[in-house]
Amino acid sequence: MFISTIDESQRKAARVAGFAYLFSMVVVVLANFGIHERLIVEGSAAETARNIMAHERLFRVSIALDLTYCAGVVVLLTALYVVLRPVSRGLALLAAVWRLVYALMWVLMTLNLLDALRLLGGAEYLRVFEADRLQALARLALGTSFGEYYVGLLFCGLASTVCGYLWFKSGYIPRSLAAFGVISSAWCVACTFVFFIFPSFTKLVNLWWFDTPMGLFDIATSFWLLLKGLRLPPPAPALPPAPGSPG
Repeated sequence: MFISTIDESQRKAARVAGFAYLFSMVVVVLANFGIHERLIVEGSAAETARNIMAHERLFRVSIALDLTYCAGVVVLLTALYVVLRPVSRGLALLAAVWRLVYALMWVLMTLNLLDALRLLGGAEYLRVFEADRLQALARLALGTSFGEYYVGLLFCGLASTVCGYLWFKSGYIPRSLAAFGVISSAWCVACTFVFFIFPSFTKLVNLWWFDTPMGLFDIATSFWLLLKGLRLPPPAPALPPAPGSPG
């Protein structure tokens, strides 16, 4: 398929997509690495509970940031649909739906944070439970987000694989970058799927390497869309006339 034109709505949507991804990435890094990693202590429910209650306002800020990230993902999937719809409406819609599932998983993860805060909040009806049990339940609510993230990551990888294929087919971005997107996204899907069946898979492939290549593709594509925008692929060279044909 040869794309002959790019309309203004696609160009605007491309820049929105680039900005939405980069902005959302900064937000989620601040929430999870700037706040959650400081407050949530692996293997200690009691210390985690003390940290959260001692820095409750900061913990609530992380919840607000996570919700902002969810909104950013919805903006991103909408913008990508507008850009890639002319290439294949069906595949662009499929990618948007899969990325929406990813966003919904993040909403569930955020609700888990609120559940943990509620368990540690000292409400009257919770006093029938011992403090250590409440701390364990709160830590369980936080830990549930781990599984939900990788469920969401599976669908995010599927969406990114489809988008990478559409980027390659359209020629809107360099095809070498699009090919890397397809490979890195498919790698993320494969790793996540195997991880659900064989949890010990992380001894062979570190969890960080599931989605890091895909993240690099998304970052590179976002900068390309912001700085370069969409481009039209060069037209295919004309075939030489058949021997004996006029002209």
